[in-house]
Amino acid sequence: MWDAKLVPDVISYSAGILEGATSDQEQRTLALVSEMRESKLRPNVISYNAGISTCEKGDLRQRALALLSAMWDAKLVPD
Repeated sequence: MWDAKLVPDVISYSAGILEGATSDQEQRTLALVSEMRESKLRPNVISYNAGISTCEKGDLRQRALALLSAMWDAKLVPD
């Protein structure tokens, strides 16, 4: 077997966030959004939308507004 080190990118983080948006693990999913930003990756519209959707399911209005604000700061337009 190869000894490969995989480094997550925007697509892999977004996939995890999207998966989490369909589950009932809101805190874990939102931690991925934070981790993504801390690792210097720029979340895209898909990442933010999935995070906001997760907040909706978890009744986390303030967190959803914070993500929406971060989207605007990043010059991304929600769809």
